[in-house]
Amino acid sequence: MHLLPISLTVSCLLSLAADSLAAPHPSIFPGAHIGLSRRASKRRSPDEVAASLQRRKLALEAKYGIGNAKNRKRASGQNLITDENADSSYFGSLAIGTPAVSFDVILDTGSSDLWVASSQTGATSNIPSGIATFDAAASSTFKSLNQSFSITYDSGMAQGALAQDSVQMAGFEVNSQVFATVTEVSSNVLNAPVSGLMGLAWQAIASSGATPFWQALAQSNSTLTEGLFGVQLTRYNNDTKVTALEPGGTFTLGATNQSLYTGQIDFQNIPTGEVGYWIQQITQLTVNGASVSVGSGSSAYAAIDTGTTLIGGPAAVISAIYAKVPGATAGTGQLAGYWTYPCSQQVTITLKFGNSAIAWPISSDDFEFEAADSSGTTCIGAFFEVDNTGTTAPAWIVGDTFLKNVYSVFRYNPPAVGFAQLSPTALAMNGARGAAPSATIGSVQAAVSATGTVDTGANRASSAASRAGSGVGVGLLSAASAALLASLLL
Repeated sequence: MHLLPISLTVSCLLSLAADSLAAPHPSIFPGAHIGLSRRASKRRSPDEVAASLQRRKLALEAKYGIGNAKNRKRASGQNLITDENADSSYFGSLAIGTPAVSFDVILDTGSSDLWVASSQTGATSNIPSGIATFDAAASSTFKSLNQSFSITYDSGMAQGALAQDSVQMAGFEVNSQVFATVTEVSSNVLNAPVSGLMGLAWQAIASSGATPFWQALAQSNSTLTEGLFGVQLTRYNNDTKVTALEPGGTFTLGATNQSLYTGQIDFQNIPTGEVGYWIQQITQLTVNGASVSVGSGSSAYAAIDTGTTLIGGPAAVISAIYAKVPGATAGTGQLAGYWTYPCSQQVTITLKFGNSAIAWPISSDDFEFEAADSSGTTCIGAFFEVDNTGTTAPAWIVGDTFLKNVYSVFRYNPPAVGFAQLSPTALAMNGARGAAPSATIGSVQAAVSATGTVDTGANRASSAASRAGSGVGVGLLSAASAALLASLLL
């Protein structure tokens, strides 16, 4: 899993390489005469006609809230995202309790638990000062579940206790949502202004066993306009004027934001029996147009993970990727598993998923993760090796290096992930100057009660252990990156 707890910028040793749109001017169209003709229709069977008419009727009822849909309250909403430390992590905001208090949380499609820092902490808690913390005594709807909570990432751990309270996000509320109030974290797991993490994967991999916020809304079947959420992420890692917090994009719940993509969304279903992570099978990978074999079946399964900075994969395939990059060299020592290459090389990678015919490109700006020396001649690639042997984790973890290049949609039923081409509006947000969003509390359009039960003991421990050993944790992707690069460049 994939919390991105620290900056990838290591003092001055690691360098990372908006204009307002003019107001629209209305034009006057003098009108034109267009001749109309009725097209000869193809004769259909009575069953086809009946099915078509039923679809039309249901669509109209849903659009206007009449007929079968008149008692169904549906809605959608959005949450503005913050880009932290040049694409190191992305967070949004939610609100918990009565009265509601807002918190910034990492938005993580690679995990399923919600947790925030508690105000009840000790001197050695490692919870940073200056962040919003949850005060259970201040919420009239808070309920303790008297169960401990612990989750382990490669970068460290977080522990506390499970509870229930009202949680709001993007105009929606889930009553009695199970979450954890965390009193202890490892060093660097949290950094201001982030107070916690919202897991956006499926209940099956929740350490607590609780139904995630998005899933509770989607399975209610009467709340969201559509049972899905969309994500658009911005790029600042190639911007020399980047600040610590920048506008990060948009999280849309219950609908897609059609201003942020063009064309159709290419949905590929999650493989049968794999609903837990947002799994997609990689079916093709190219490096500057040259194909690299990724295997088949589960060896090519990838978790689509907004909470991971880079892209991790099997060592043999990662080696084959860099074999097609002139001058690439495998890292050693603390850089083992990473590769360096000449920054002058422009590297473009494409990925295909499932049965799709679309090859989605990863820009050379995103392939170039960091400069590996002060002169800026050697760079570290964004693809690195992970070992999932003996774990339930997928072979690949596809993080923000890829997701910055597409509009991503995560669908409840049938379970699927979809990608679409970013619109000019979305692309214009990359590197655009502007104030980063702040944690806010909005109005609630619709609410549901949380469903599902909470796991105890063995299941929770097993889930945490599988992620701890999966090689998908934060430390491997961000915290360790900064630490090892700092030590190497000193």
